[in-house]
Amino acid sequence: MHLAQFLVHGPTYHSLAMWRHPKTAAASAERGFAWDRPELYQHIARVCERGLFDTVFFADLNYIADTYTSSIGPALRNATQAPEHDPIPLLSFMAAVTKRIGVASTFSVSHSHPFYAARLWATLDHLTRGRAGWNVVTSINSNQAANYGEERQPADARYDRAHEFMEVCRRLWESWDEDAVVMDREAAVFADPAKVRRIEYEGRFFRSRGPLNVTRTPQNGPAIFQAGTSPKGRDFAAKYADAIFAIQPRAVDAAAYFASIKGRMSDLGRDPDECRILFGMQPIIGATEAEARERQEEHNGLVPVEGGMAILSAHLDFDLAGIPLDAIMAERTEPELYRMRTRFHKQDGTPMTVAEVAARHGQSVSLPQFVGTPAGIADQMEAFMAEVGGDGFMLSAIHSPGAIEEFVDLVVPELQRRGLYRTEYRGRTQREILRQAD
Repeated sequence: MHLAQFLVHGPTYHSLAMWRHPKTAAASAERGFAWDRPELYQHIARVCERGLFDTVFFADLNYIADTYTSSIGPALRNATQAPEHDPIPLLSFMAAVTKRIGVASTFSVSHSHPFYAARLWATLDHLTRGRAGWNVVTSINSNQAANYGEERQPADARYDRAHEFMEVCRRLWESWDEDAVVMDREAAVFADPAKVRRIEYEGRFFRSRGPLNVTRTPQNGPAIFQAGTSPKGRDFAAKYADAIFAIQPRAVDAAAYFASIKGRMSDLGRDPDECRILFGMQPIIGATEAEARERQEEHNGLVPVEGGMAILSAHLDFDLAGIPLDAIMAERTEPELYRMRTRFHKQDGTPMTVAEVAARHGQSVSLPQFVGTPAGIADQMEAFMAEVGGDGFMLSAIHSPGAIEEFVDLVVPELQRRGLYRTEYRGRTQREILRQAD
């Protein structure tokens, strides 16, 4: 199976308890690993490379949400993925102290031009020697659109624009032939003009003359990540993605998602093995089962109700303040809730109340918590993959640093003993490592 580490350049990742967790506070005080310092992320990159992970992966949001109660107060009080510093500068910091692991970040196509994005990601692919990964998203929150003086667009319009955005980027990355740079000093020729082309693109949303002023990169553009859940999002992911980050709390829904994406890829003529689907999980490890459950209880108890409501409202782009806390979420008919409908049930299929969904969202953004000893965690991962047919996991920590190290030191060896996980890297670029089959 393939493993990746989910990160945010902020005090919380998926867990709103992270910034309050005693182990996070202790590491910050004792080791100087504050969330806003690059040393923390360099440390995480080294640990994940030691664990032979495919990539470290940053989410990114360009807003502080006021969706819940029409105020930024709840988001700021509870650090609901706010503040959130730009993660892209960290990629070079992390790549500089590692050799094989991929470094990936979210970058929205909704508020920029393809030429800028193509140049940025081509440069990062060079700086990382082919280890860059771009999580392509369309911004779905009205707060983010407002920060750019715009209004949020419907899903169809966002993805039509995103398809064109990617088409322009691809043409720009291909505007230099691989052998265009000749560096013939005697003839005074640096690059062969016959091997560099304008793209002369004119579309519905964008125009670009080209060529790109960055040479052909090791991967001919970064590896592409995606996390689409809507039908349009799934189509986009199936067409472009080298890897997909998926949030599905229940294995039955994860299996349906996996089959949907792989089927779409086949329909498009792509080999389904060209894209890895990584399902989110939050490991909570203890020396015994009882200790692991105690750690889970401690962590989950650090998430206030207000925080859960605030982050869930932000991700839905819908104010849940007007819905009773004891209302059954799956019975609501508001169309804004449809996108996350698979997150409204417990593992056994029991529908949850608004309060229960919000609590789980604040604890893990609805990722399933795998709780137990290292062997127990490996059992749960193995069983999930057996039912889902998926390619691996995107891990989300409950405190940082510390939780990632525990997984690498305790669970990875157990997976390797079972023959479920690689014992060395094969391939040099991010795309090659993702496609490693065994």
